[in-house]
Amino acid sequence: MENDAIINIRADIPLLEEVIYLDAASTTPTPKPVVEAMCDYFYNYNSNTGRGAYRMAVKSTKEFEHARYRISKFINCRSSEVIFTKNTTEAINLVANGLDFKKGDSIILSNIEHHSNFIPWLNLKKKQGIKLKIIKADKYGVVDPTDIESAVDSNTKLITTTHVSNAIGSVQPVNEIGKIADENNVLYMVDAAQSAGHMKVDVKETKADFITFPGHKGLLGPIGTGFLYCGEQSVEKLEPMNLGGGTVLDVTETEFSFEDVPARFEGGTQNIAGFIGLGVAVDYIDRIGLERIEKHSKKLTSKLFQEINDINNTIVYGSPENIYGIVAFNIDGVNAHDVAKILDELKNICVRSGHHCAIPAIRHIGAYELGGTVRASLHYYNTEEEIQIFGETLREISKFFGE
Repeated sequence: MENDAIINIRADIPLLEEVIYLDAASTTPTPKPVVEAMCDYFYNYNSNTGRGAYRMAVKSTKEFEHARYRISKFINCRSSEVIFTKNTTEAINLVANGLDFKKGDSIILSNIEHHSNFIPWLNLKKKQGIKLKIIKADKYGVVDPTDIESAVDSNTKLITTTHVSNAIGSVQPVNEIGKIADENNVLYMVDAAQSAGHMKVDVKETKADFITFPGHKGLLGPIGTGFLYCGEQSVEKLEPMNLGGGTVLDVTETEFSFEDVPARFEGGTQNIAGFIGLGVAVDYIDRIGLERIEKHSKKLTSKLFQEINDINNTIVYGSPENIYGIVAFNIDGVNAHDVAKILDELKNICVRSGHHCAIPAIRHIGAYELGGTVRASLHYYNTEEEIQIFGETLREISKFFGE
């Protein structure tokens, strides 16, 4: 049963016939049903949403909003709590720039965040004088909730954390941190870029006010799609940043009134085909089943970690008990980019190398001077055979450089 399901998804992604794709943390290939749904829009009802009474425009609006509904059910929230964005970075910036931060307010975050959940806060510190309390993860890249709890004070406005580190693969105790935020009446945001579509993300369980999602990673959706979960109790604290068409109910020469949520946050024409495709992608993930995906990925992550760790001159980062879908490593004395290039040239193995837009995290694990790390990342379409080929190829490279 498991093998049949994997065969089916691989059949929907033709490029997997040519390469061993181990870069899901960056982006995932898009399955045929998602592409077909987008083509259907372009071929048969290519029109704008919410702006026309003719049948094609009505259908376009209906399919666009149905995608929002599909997503809301997937993460257990109301449709009105799903705000479409072009990616996770835009969603985080919407929160960073849309909340009313004042000088002296403090924000708590970790030192292993993606730049997208780091730089906006550094920018607020520079421009508005907010304080940043940066919590250091342990040597395995895991944040201790008690450290966050100790950092909370009367000036704390927001706690924000990644769910799964994109640099290390370490899984953070987001639900425990959510309880701390809730008990202290502090806003809470989770970056689900590396967990959505890989494991269950129930917005109610996290107690998060905001959760940011990409469409093009674990959800197998199109590039240029993402969304922000904004809880009903928190949305009035958030100011729209992209004003114009579609965001207002009425306008005079001196004032205007906002549309209801989420329209007030979605100014201008959206990536209509992309979000229709994302709705289909969410259904696709749902049909596979998150429990099945998580079980398979945990098994492959463990095998991948072991394959790399068994090679004498490799350095593997993170704890095998608490990493998911991502294994970061180096071959001692070899530049990470060189390793990635050789893997590609020898066996068409696609991995990412460098700092992974997470330089503080790379510094934290001691890999900055090595040019970062090599990062292999998985999804349900990967197989044990691919991991074995990867391990054998990496061993050849290691021997060449003097294992």
